[in-house]
Amino acid sequence: MKKRTAFISAILSLIPFGQPLLIQAGVVLSTTSFVIFFPKKVYANTADFYLKKGIEKSDSGNYYGAISDYTKAIEINPNDFRAFNNRCNAKLSINDFIGSIEDCTRSIAIKPNRSVPYYNRGIAKANLKDYYGAISDYTKAIEINPNDADAYYNRGFAKAELKDHYGAISDYTNAININPNDADAYYNRGFAKGKLKDYYGAISDYTKAIEINPNYENAYYNRGFAKAELKDHYGAISDYTNAININPNDKSAYKNRGISKENIGDLQGACSDWRQTIYLSPNDVAAKWVRDQC
Repeated sequence: MKKRTAFISAILSLIPFGQPLLIQAGVVLSTTSFVIFFPKKVYANTADFYLKKGIEKSDSGNYYGAISDYTKAIEINPNDFRAFNNRCNAKLSINDFIGSIEDCTRSIAIKPNRSVPYYNRGIAKANLKDYYGAISDYTKAIEINPNDADAYYNRGFAKAELKDHYGAISDYTNAININPNDADAYYNRGFAKGKLKDYYGAISDYTKAIEINPNYENAYYNRGFAKAELKDHYGAISDYTNAININPNDKSAYKNRGISKENIGDLQGACSDWRQTIYLSPNDVAAKWVRDQC
């Protein structure tokens, strides 16, 4: 294999960290409905009747049906803050973020001392990339419920999107203090530390995420990247290999593992990984060079 030119070095360079993870009800932000206790008998055609039906439909994934039932509950009782919040939640599930914000705002106007509508409205704003508005809503949710780990987590995500990585780390730390078994919070905090080039701190957090979830592909990948930045190429190779074992189609892991192999003088192994990269991504910008040289 010939020495790489400056151009090839640029395109055969480490692919950096992926994105931090949103809390998702499926990897979108998690949403919250009110826990509602109904009397043993709920009479037909009352607001509670339609509210109960809406919750059952939402739980089964029938969000349009749930919205219809919540709307009927609101028609019967226009001051039912629960129905507005739950319709807000259902609209989040169908990506109607504008409608969701409107409903959560109505719920807050009726009952301003509940944290859930602020939290859900923050999610809708974050999905519209209104991160400042989302931070404001998560902050209000935290003021009302200081033990809301998800609100800290999602506020951390919004801060990270605004490049406030120190603020994000602080919020992820609060989320971890409340819920020490949240692998995603460790992962995202590691991501923020990596952005600040605190690679040792990032490795520590990715390691904790992997301890909690041994099949955490992104954590292996990003830990490998951090190790490579610290010139620990053997450690990086091990982590990229774990990422590939979990997802054999991860072309970025093959590319980065090849770079680490090249750095330890294993040119044959490097070429093998780069060939796999262009097999998975034939239009990769380095494809011609790999075909010619490997």
